Amino acid sequence: MEVWIKADEGEWEDVKPIVVKALESGVDCILTTAEHSPKIKELGAIKTAVHYPGEGDVVVVGKGTSFDGTKPIEEKEEVIKLINSLKKKGYEVGAFVVIRGKEYEMLASELGGICDYVIVVSTDWKIIPLENLIAALQPTHTKLIASVSSAEEAKLAFETLEVGADGVLLSTRDPNVVVDTMKVVESLREERIELVPARIINIEQVGMGDRVCIDTCAIMQVGEGMLIGSQANGFFLVHSESEDSPYVAARPFRVNAGAVHAYIKVGDRTKYLAELKSGDEVMVVSRDGKARREIVGRVKIERRPLILVEAEVGGRIIKTILQNAETIKLVSKDGNPVSVASLKEGDEVLVHVEEVGRHFGMGVKETIIER
Repeated sequence: MEVWIKADEGEWEDVKPIVVKALESGVDCILTTAEHSPKIKELGAIKTAVHYPGEGDVVVVGKGTSFDGTKPIEEKEEVIKLINSLKKKGYEVGAFVVIRGKEYEMLASELGGICDYVIVVSTDWKIIPLENLIAALQPTHTKLIASVSSAEEAKLAFETLEVGADGVLLSTRDPNVVVDTMKVVESLREERIELVPARIINIEQVGMGDRVCIDTCAIMQVGEGMLIGSQANGFFLVHSESEDSPYVAARPFRVNAGAVHAYIKVGDRTKYLAELKSGDEVMVVSRDGKARREIVGRVKIERRPLILVEAEVGGRIIKTILQNAETIKLVSKDGNPVSVASLKEGDEVLVHVEEVGRHFGMGVKETIIER
């Protein structure tokens, strides 16, 4: 789900406020002019799409041609030839198409597989045949960027045909609309993870070892943590350090995740805790299964006393090894943090289980035994 901002009309002082808000809000790309692109880059590191013959991270062709309805549609072959030429030179290329009727819809569909992006625009957003374009471009590598003017239209574009557009081009000069749109996108980007209760069957001190603290660039709330496990198909919800304790102040950006060998679940893949480093992406999961991506700010590996935790779920035994300390917590089946220091056999904690094994972090349907 990409969010682009339209800033290709007007003087620099006219577009600068919306560009600044776009940078602050974390949009993915700004559609602009060759004149404005260097000024945008001075304000922050962001992708720019620039109308041809200008150069940006994406070169956009079609404005002022048959693609936007200002000339006869027969000019199509000439513009497609230009797209292929730019692709051969190594540029990412977008095609700018104003939907003015069925022939323009067919034109946009034809560009699937030819360029990297098809940017579809209309003076009346509701008449854009978005369903047809999503279906036509889905088998190709081409991303569909649909023009919208509000957060509500962006939500509809992303949810059309369940698959949705790959991105939206937000046309507004109102900074509040940018903020509202990004809130919608963040909510749509949330993943859902199934969490189930597992019964603790063994807690055992195992001696010293290296454990990993994951410090993120975000604040986690009570009930949030990360999915960690010694097996790639069974993960415990290890709680963040978002609560004060008698021994240390809360560090709500941190999860003391466990021993270096353990897996952390990130989307549909896994990583070893020992592999994580600054700038990596991790998945924060809440007790109700909502998941979001956050960035690792720092990883701390230190030698500490460890504890083995084993639990049974659906006839399967899953395990993890954590630091043996009062501040290290799992999440009980009712959603409350529970310290490993007070954990006992028979307690139930939240876990996530899968049927697949893992090979280099990817799920595979083969027999893999992990003990």
